Amino acid sequence: MTPPQDGLRGWAAARKAILAGLRFTSLRLRLVVVFGLVALTAAVSASGIAYWLNREAVLTRTQDAVLRDFQQEMRNHASLLPMRPAQDELQRAAGQMANSSQRFSVLLVAQDNSGRTVVGNSELDTFTLEDVPASLQKAVNKQQSLSSNNKSAYHLYWQRVTDHDKPYLVGGAKVIGGTTTGYMLKSLEPEAKDLNSLAWSLGIATGLALIGSALLAQAAATTVLKPVHRLGIAARRLGEGKLDTRLRVSGTDELADLSRTFNHTAEALEKRVEDMSARDEASRRFVADMSHELRTPLTAITAVTEILEEELDAETGSVDPMIEPAVRLVVSETRRLNDLVENLMEVTRFDAGTARLVLDDVDIADQITACIDARAWLDAVDLDAERGIMARLDPRRLDVILANLIGNALKHGGSPVRVSVREEADDLLIEVQDHGPGIPEDVLPHVFDRFYKASASRPRSEGSGLGLSIALENAHIHGGEITAANSPEGGAVFTLRLPQGDSELLADDERERNGNGTEGGAG
Repeated sequence: MTPPQDGLRGWAAARKAILAGLRFTSLRLRLVVVFGLVALTAAVSASGIAYWLNREAVLTRTQDAVLRDFQQEMRNHASLLPMRPAQDELQRAAGQMANSSQRFSVLLVAQDNSGRTVVGNSELDTFTLEDVPASLQKAVNKQQSLSSNNKSAYHLYWQRVTDHDKPYLVGGAKVIGGTTTGYMLKSLEPEAKDLNSLAWSLGIATGLALIGSALLAQAAATTVLKPVHRLGIAARRLGEGKLDTRLRVSGTDELADLSRTFNHTAEALEKRVEDMSARDEASRRFVADMSHELRTPLTAITAVTEILEEELDAETGSVDPMIEPAVRLVVSETRRLNDLVENLMEVTRFDAGTARLVLDDVDIADQITACIDARAWLDAVDLDAERGIMARLDPRRLDVILANLIGNALKHGGSPVRVSVREEADDLLIEVQDHGPGIPEDVLPHVFDRFYKASASRPRSEGSGLGLSIALENAHIHGGEITAANSPEGGAVFTLRLPQGDSELLADDERERNGNGTEGGAG
């Protein structure tokens, strides 16, 4: 026996699947519902009108025939009775009148010679005055004034009544010039059964029309939505970068025009992307070629500037004091140009997808200490890191990340800079926090953009605008991320998040390196 909990879970899953299906085919469902409502409205309206017309026709035809026959029987029999008929005379006349073709019950009422009311009944007291509505009796017995338009003092009156859920027609008339009043009772049950059969037939026809409309709506929805579904798949493929996606066009309707428009748009987009890719590739190739071409003269210039710097530091003072500032400017700008070329070459490696990792197991605290010590930042940086926290990564690239983050904090935030390390789940978090004014809110989204500098009035700052971008790329190649924010305590906080174990990206890089050879550190 299935436990109640399993049954409830199964029902919930089925309900969720049904709702998901309805959401998935919402347009189809709406089309079917609209078609069904239109068909239902039309079928119900037509059936209602047909039923009402047939009902009136059947009842009116029966009613007119019965009333004509009753009126004729009143003339043929009731009008021949004496002014003060006896009870047996009324009984005999009622029986003769009931034998007409319409087969209705007859009740005759009159006064005999003694003034007593006598009754003649064709159905042996089954049809009495109690069965005749009081309003009908009052109308029958009321004498009308004679006029040119009203030749008779009494008229024939009728009324439809229901007794025990069965319909009847009751009619009444009074003999002109006599005391006899006649009433008739005609059952309309056969006509009611015929009308019920008609109603059932119209209801079945309405149901069939609704089913037919639903099938027609389904076919129409399939015809309309199939091209739309293909268009959705093509748009999704186009969004995934498959710019050669095209739709097969057939027909001349609006959907065919939409497919042609999609094909023209995809073709124009593919051409535009190809042109942009070609220009981008040419730009990257130009930067890479320029960087490589600059390295040779830069090597010679760097050697000369090193000699000049040694001369400047020498105690002999061989450099003319008048040109000493110019020499120092050349030395600093040469270093800046050398760093820029190295950064450009690093960026081109990332753009070309040739940057690779040289993985090793390192102690994070030792790695950060080595980075700080190599740049003589020991007095300006507070390190909060326990030894023994190990991670598998590329030590050179981690050094590049740390150097950029700490150097940026010292340059723009001021010392002391606090570097903290902690473990969170399977990730390693390294936070670099300064005590400066923080980063403006409009600058935060752009701090990792290439060549972006927060101050437009200082386009020639010491940095190239590539350091944070390179740090972010090095984090990405490790499968990590760098985020920038402002600390509630003041100052900016850069958080480096790296996977502590072997991520899929690292494994892929290792497999590729083992298969294709290892690239050393990038510039």
